Amino acid sequence: MAAAVAARKLLLLRPPFSHPSLKTFSNRHSILSAATNFSTPTRSTATTSSASTSIRNCNSKRKKVKENIRIKEAAAAVVKRRTRSDKEFDEDAVLRYGDSATHIPVMLGEVLDVFASLQLRSFVDCTLGAAGHSSAIIQAHPEMRLYVGLDVDPVAFDQGQALINTMLLSNSCGSTSELKAHTFLKNYRDIKHVLDEVDKTLLTPNVDGILMDLGMSSMQVNNAERGFSVLSNGPLDMRMNPQASLKAEDILNSWPDNEVGRILRDYGEESNWYSLQNKILKARLKGGLHSTGDLVHLIQGSTSRSKGGRQGWIKTATRVFQALRIAVNDELNTLKETLYACFDCLAPGGRLAVISFHSLEDRIVKQTFIDIINDGRGGDDDEDDQKYDGESGVINEDNDDDKEAWIRRKIQGSNGTILTKRPITPSEEEERLNRRCRSAKLRVIQKL
Repeated sequence: MAAAVAARKLLLLRPPFSHPSLKTFSNRHSILSAATNFSTPTRSTATTSSASTSIRNCNSKRKKVKENIRIKEAAAAVVKRRTRSDKEFDEDAVLRYGDSATHIPVMLGEVLDVFASLQLRSFVDCTLGAAGHSSAIIQAHPEMRLYVGLDVDPVAFDQGQALINTMLLSNSCGSTSELKAHTFLKNYRDIKHVLDEVDKTLLTPNVDGILMDLGMSSMQVNNAERGFSVLSNGPLDMRMNPQASLKAEDILNSWPDNEVGRILRDYGEESNWYSLQNKILKARLKGGLHSTGDLVHLIQGSTSRSKGGRQGWIKTATRVFQALRIAVNDELNTLKETLYACFDCLAPGGRLAVISFHSLEDRIVKQTFIDIINDGRGGDDDEDDQKYDGESGVINEDNDDDKEAWIRRKIQGSNGTILTKRPITPSEEEERLNRRCRSAKLRVIQKL
């Protein structure tokens, strides 16, 4: 009995957790607790980082969606401001009146529609070229008694004149021998002087129809010696009239550098104009630029690879060549001056049709037409958002049942009517067969 009591006292005097199994449990508990306390913040940080990445990805996707929507809206707005032709493309007619090796008349069917409803007794083609449009219009109007064709390019003029003369000699135009044709190697800015020369043959003081096709012909682009092509090496010429003194080479090598930069910026709408200006200035110190190949090589060295590689430099080169061509031939000033002169030469009810090929030309045609019908008072450039009555020279939608099918909306003014509130563009089929027509825009004005 005494022995049992002594053993119980010894157990009570042993310190707590002295049993090996209890110590092991205690150590494991401490390690687990420490590990738990250490790993908890690690899991929390990883979760936070993952959430942040997810948020950034969502924001990036949201931005991309918004950007895509913006691009689509912008594209829709551009399309809205034009009327794509729904006329069936007559490839046979185009080949009959044009030549695929030299020049294909752009929007031929649409141009014929413009003058179809008129008694076209007198007609002027300000850009005779290969006479593709002219020959078709002459054949479509046997009532025509006077035809006048102008072109400043002697090569194009000779080809167009030969075709018109052949039509008259063969009587294939459908007209009687009463048709008088006059062709002049002159700039269309001289239209009033030209008509004064043939005034005695006019049955009325003015003409019934005038056409201006502002595009370059394929025979000009394909001739490397003219200097118009970015893909063919040739002299830096770019003159429409070979008798003119100013060449593109003169501008690049002699004009003040700030004036060269202005030309690239204003006439080419080139965003990289300042860098190109400096490159051109440096090229002068090394002997200058003397061929289209020299200029293309300079442009290639100035175009960032991130801007589309080969396509990037071709687009830049196209804008630069456009700017130089406009400056060499004073195209924009001549165009505006001629539009007013052509409208003055129209008889009451006569029509002026203009085909432009880049935004600078189209902007001038659009605004000049608005100025003309408003008697020089001008108008808001954003005509789509306006509603006018006739006397104010403001936009007026025309819903007459007897209007011609190609006329969708008119703009009525005090002096005339713009028959194309929005420009007409080539049909998809024509664009597919002739890619050079894809930027064409047709605008028409009629004199009251």
